[in-house]
Amino acid sequence: MTDRRLWSYKEIAAHIKVQPDTVRSYRKHGLLPDPDHVEGGKPYWYADTVRAWVAARPRNRGRRD
Repeated sequence: MTDRRLWSYKEIAAHIKVQPDTVRSYRKHGLLPDPDHVEGGKPYWYADTVRAWVAARPRNRGRRD
């Protein structure tokens, strides 16, 4: 089953437990996939795109949960 809900910076940030500005920084530095959709100049990603990116990205070695 695919999840085609569109997520903004806010939803991505909540999913990975960071601030939205951190997600914006990831995009600025090329660490976030290209948006699946842009509306009114605002980028959005499918939830499945974000989950695949999270699964593939390296873990932060210094982070403690």
